[in-house]
Amino acid sequence: METDAVKQINSENLKKNRIQVSNTKKPLFFYVNLAKRYLQQNTEIELSALGMAITTVVTIAEILKNSGFASEKKILTSTVGMNDEAKGRLVQKARIEIVLEKGEKFETPINRSQAVVQEATANGKVETKQ
Repeated sequence: METDAVKQINSENLKKNRIQVSNTKKPLFFYVNLAKRYLQQNTEIELSALGMAITTVVTIAEILKNSGFASEKKILTSTVGMNDEAKGRLVQKARIEIVLEKGEKFETPINRSQAVVQEATANGKVETKQ
């Protein structure tokens, strides 16, 4: 039987802009690059983790913030009751959700290519037809 907290987590899994981070399944920069791709498609993303993976989520958020790709919008903390089959009881796990929005320095590939053309034109490397 699922607890209410587990049902809530399962229903929230349907969000398209959520990244659930594990500290054992993928390397740190897999999640950093995934978050950058999600930010290209969405105005904001949500990083979520349970237990020991919380430090990984905080590190990912700090990398994105310090590089200018994202800015912090909201941080939520809570505990979630999970069934521990080995012990046969309900165990409380810490949970964090960090919502990030596109940072000021975030550029889409189209904007980046336009900036290169504008810079080349300003430097006289590209002739414009008049």
